[in-house]
Amino acid sequence: MTVVVIQFGGSNCDRDAVRAVQHIGVDAKRVWHENGLEDSVDDLDGIILPGGFSYGDYLRAGAMAAQSPILGDIQRAADRGVPVLGVCNGAQVGCESGLTPGAFTTNHRARFQCETVHLRIENATTPWTEAYKPGSVIEVPIAHGEGRFELTESEYQTLIDDDQILFRYCDESGDVTDDANPNGSRGNVAGVIGERDTIAVLMPHPERATLPELGRSTDGQGILQAFS
Repeated sequence: MTVVVIQFGGSNCDRDAVRAVQHIGVDAKRVWHENGLEDSVDDLDGIILPGGFSYGDYLRAGAMAAQSPILGDIQRAADRGVPVLGVCNGAQVGCESGLTPGAFTTNHRARFQCETVHLRIENATTPWTEAYKPGSVIEVPIAHGEGRFELTESEYQTLIDDDQILFRYCDESGDVTDDANPNGSRGNVAGVIGERDTIAVLMPHPERATLPELGRSTDGQGILQAFS
């Protein structure tokens, strides 16, 4: 099994993602976006769009990377059921390219947020969350300046109706409150799935909560288990 981690100019979490996936026993490698996925198609078992600042976040975070031809390859792979995960900047790329609904914009405090947050599992029936129980709380770090998830009221209601919300920011007890929302995301949403539950984006970093030697939570391992 091989997971490819897509590199754009400005990606800076690609090595972290590779190491985290390898830690759970899955082969992983980095692929430069201009090279496409042709060389990886035969053994492709997953795709990660990693965090960072692709193209310096010019225009909007993720907007320029979303125009790369490799996104067409990724969409075709996703249509075949290949798991695709966008993390932080990768989540922004995922939304900008239409892999998932919504958009990420400037945090409501208009400052970079780097801290550990708690997430409540909203849908435990997807590949990304089946390692957890519904309503359970995990601890994962964030590091973003444009992490506020926004969409129209009707689109938000559709996410609820179709059970596409994976995680909500919450407090340690699992209560979804304004104080537990680090960026002002609508409904405290931290991660969603696309039309297929094999496509997911989230603003927190599961790859930074996977390796025991980092001395912090390893709760992110369950999310990456979708690739195993």
